[in-house]
Amino acid sequence: MCDRLSHPLPPTPPEVSLLLRAHAEQRWLSREVAPVAHQIETGECPESGEPLPAEQLPAALAYLEVIWIEAVGRAGDSDGALTRLNLSLPLSTGSPESTALAARARRYHAAVLALREAVSRRVAVLLAGPAGCRGYPAEAWATEPSSSSKR
Repeated sequence: MCDRLSHPLPPTPPEVSLLLRAHAEQRWLSREVAPVAHQIETGECPESGEPLPAEQLPAALAYLEVIWIEAVGRAGDSDGALTRLNLSLPLSTGSPESTALAARARRYHAAVLALREAVSRRVAVLLAGPAGCRGYPAEAWATEPSSSSKR
């Protein structure tokens, strides 16, 4: 029987780790955060194009906040992987293959960083208040039901 503890897997090279972390962050931003932000901004459900009911706006904002917290964690993982790469493989050392892969990983991380900053600006506006949500009345932002909806 093979004992896994006696034959541990080799550590992931830092350039590969950065590529994996940056890719995970990019997918989360593109497939989770951006569509929810778009839905709140436009007031439309992405799949059907139907309007998002105003009473669902607080739930959508709460969900956006939760997935944004996950995005921030993924950003920290990506930045940490970049730091590990920079500490373990300086720009001028290493084999030509590892240097080329490290350069590609750094460029990919820079592209994901640009995406992160763009999405961050959108999320900040949405989580700040009603100005970021076109098509929703200010009453939709109230946490307590208004007197007109209590009838």
